[in-house]
Amino acid sequence: MKIIDLSVVIPLYKCSKAIEELTGRLITTLEAITTSFEIIYINDASPENDWEIVKIQATKDQRIKGINFSRNFGQHYAITAGLEHAKGNWIIVMDGDLQDQPEDILKLYEKANEGNDMVLGMRIGRKDSGLKIIFSKLFYKLFSYLTDTKQDATIANFGIYHRKVIDAILSMKDSIRYFPTMVQWVGFRKAKIAINHTERVYGQSAYSFKSLINLAFNNIIAFSDKPLRLTVKFGFSLTILSIIYGSTILIKYLTGHISVAGYASLLVSIWFLSGLIIAILGMVGIYVGKTFEGVKKRPYYIIKKII
Repeated sequence: MKIIDLSVVIPLYKCSKAIEELTGRLITTLEAITTSFEIIYINDASPENDWEIVKIQATKDQRIKGINFSRNFGQHYAITAGLEHAKGNWIIVMDGDLQDQPEDILKLYEKANEGNDMVLGMRIGRKDSGLKIIFSKLFYKLFSYLTDTKQDATIANFGIYHRKVIDAILSMKDSIRYFPTMVQWVGFRKAKIAINHTERVYGQSAYSFKSLINLAFNNIIAFSDKPLRLTVKFGFSLTILSIIYGSTILIKYLTGHISVAGYASLLVSIWFLSGLIIAILGMVGIYVGKTFEGVKKRPYYIIKKII
């Protein structure tokens, strides 16, 4: 594979109105660094005409390439496809809705040349909806706790990564792909810089509240077994409390303070323990289900066409 200087990987979903402007600004920015670059658009089966616009842009400049999925697989699977096809010594990952500013690539590249293997963009003053920002902060706090790692809610996909970092990420065979967490997991020397995060001018975010919940849930299950360990600890704690409570009841019974066992307490105990057992079995079942998905070794995505 011929190595070039820079690759830009951009997943697309409902970004049709932004692609032409994004392409022009990218070319201007990248040409200020090098003429050896490529722009890779991955169309994640957008219901808009994203793919048609990518084809038009590709006819104007051979450095623009496109990957078209057979169906919608998700943003992070689209990023994986772009990374697998990227030829750059440095790879930039960014969104296609112009909330990530192409001009910030210059700052990322300059910081990378200071001896860093990756430079991550920190979104200072995010322009997303209030609900999305609040949910993001809650998710990253919970995710940090459950994975025993330090996650930053201001960092998403936008950044520049050396080829060895990308190769390490691609070596991960996780069936659930989440790019920011995979970046944190592989290590390497990293730096962070503030970037401009603007409002989405064209259209609305493809992530609904339900999809954000599913994304958070899948990533917690995929990257952490702490929920299982917490249930074990809770089970042991409940057992100890039950022994203490049972000993108290037995002492009261032997000393004549209890003549008839409480009907209400018996029912409450049965319902509580039954619910707890079902919840624990359900959590174990989820992990088994995710393991089953991984064992099937289905492809992360299916490509319909490449230009």
